[in-house]
Amino acid sequence: MTDRRKFLKDLALAGVAGAALPALMSMKNVPEEAHVGAAVDADSFMLVKKNNGLRITGTFLDEISHDIPHQNWGVKEWDADFRNMKAIGIDTVIMIRSGYRKFITYNSPYLIKKGCYMPSQDLLEMFLTLADKYGMKFYFGLYDSGRYWDTGDLSWEIEDNKYVIDEVWQNYGSKHKSFGGWYISGEISRATKGAIGAFHAMGKQCKDVSGGLPTFISPWIDGKKAVMASGSKLTKDDAVSVQQHEREWDEIFDGIHDVVDACAFQDGHIDYDELDAFFTVNKRLADKYGMKCWTNAETFDRDMPIKFLPIKFDKLRLKLEAAQRAGYDKAITFEFSHFMSPQSAYLQAGHLYDRYKEYFGIK
Repeated sequence: MTDRRKFLKDLALAGVAGAALPALMSMKNVPEEAHVGAAVDADSFMLVKKNNGLRITGTFLDEISHDIPHQNWGVKEWDADFRNMKAIGIDTVIMIRSGYRKFITYNSPYLIKKGCYMPSQDLLEMFLTLADKYGMKFYFGLYDSGRYWDTGDLSWEIEDNKYVIDEVWQNYGSKHKSFGGWYISGEISRATKGAIGAFHAMGKQCKDVSGGLPTFISPWIDGKKAVMASGSKLTKDDAVSVQQHEREWDEIFDGIHDVVDACAFQDGHIDYDELDAFFTVNKRLADKYGMKCWTNAETFDRDMPIKFLPIKFDKLRLKLEAAQRAGYDKAITFEFSHFMSPQSAYLQAGHLYDRYKEYFGIK
């Protein structure tokens, strides 16, 4: 030890410590072979086939939320996020809802007259401008009054959206090249009161006013993990069977397929070993009625008591691989900015972004 200390002291006095001393000190008590060779390659530890799932090419934009925290981003942060989305191949953004109860995303004369609050920024104009900039397709999510969640009757949403659809198309849609379609934001899972009539009425108006632009819905499957977010349970016993799911959605698709172009079932309410069975049914029904079959690949974890955190990568991988096997047309997610973005408030989201890029070979 005395000889080693004398040697290091001599190096410092000779004027070479600035370059040699840190490197030598870092080698203390470390085998010489550990410092030889290139950096460790992540692929060396991969056990599964890479690039074997359906890539995520769309995401919801959740600016009006009620069960995940607001990130309080402005245009600078949103611009950076669109750039991050573009880097992994996202070409479609969907504003999940233009308003929820009294909080709204744009200056709506109709909704403000009804008692909604004026937003501080025109988020709709911002999202459309950024979608224009990054060459993305933008889907407008309709207004959600909250009355469906209070009453279980979706037909309440028709009246408000009669006005919202018209004013949005007139003031925004016809002026932006990125405005590419409509999202009918009512979320159902089963044969819900008024659902077929409401989806049909709103879908038809969206198409009529915009010259036939596409519409889509994103319902949830009433599986074992379809529990209230406010509750403490993670699963329930009265989950829908695959057969009953097919019967109910056969009826719903039959009533809406002429005005709804795609269906993106949320994939987080069923277990991972049930994915193939439900996905096969969803694709078969979509094909039967000439609809596109998308998946809403949730990037938040429903298996944890903390609601909601970014999902473990392997769980996301299993879902995307199942969608690929089923022949789905597109994968969108809820929701990139909170659960997958490198600049998310959740540190884990950026790591999910990195693991996703490694799996799909995105540089």
